[in-house]
Amino acid sequence: MTTLAFRTATDADIPALIDLVTSAYRGDASRVGWTTEADLLDGQRIDADMLRTDLERPRSVILVAEDAGRMVACAHVAEEAADDGIATAYFGMFSVDPSIQGGGIGKAVLAEAERVARGTLGCARMRMTVIDCRDELIAFYVRRGYRRTGIVKPFPYGDARYGQPKRPDLRFEVLEKSLAAASPMEPAR
Repeated sequence: MTTLAFRTATDADIPALIDLVTSAYRGDASRVGWTTEADLLDGQRIDADMLRTDLERPRSVILVAEDAGRMVACAHVAEEAADDGIATAYFGMFSVDPSIQGGGIGKAVLAEAERVARGTLGCARMRMTVIDCRDELIAFYVRRGYRRTGIVKPFPYGDARYGQPKRPDLRFEVLEKSLAAASPMEPAR
């Protein structure tokens, strides 16, 4: 694996983030990697307005991972409300350049996102939603300590901001991981 440098995204990164996220999930370019949703969805995965909202949201960080100054991965980490009172971060928009997937970059980005959730946002748990038929992707997260909660949420059919479904049975499953076992405050990188 290469040496990654992490930083927080800015408005100037929006076009590159759209390109990266789209290449990781949609269209023929995404088929080079293993995270493709091309058989499930067409259309966009993210747009500039959605990214701008995430960048401006309080207690929200879009991480960018760079290798030699080139953006190779990203993820969104944001505090979210939880019914049980446990400080919780939501993890999403996780994307690695498809041409370099499988080399450990995703694991490093996930670990950095967990560090930010715990150390910067003060969260004791990380949650995410994954399309529930993405068995290989769910297995990736389970190997990294996430557990399937059995909680499912509907896919936003009819909202083109999230793509155009190719199947009528898409839904999200919530995965979560306790972050409390790690050291409470880690130094910022």
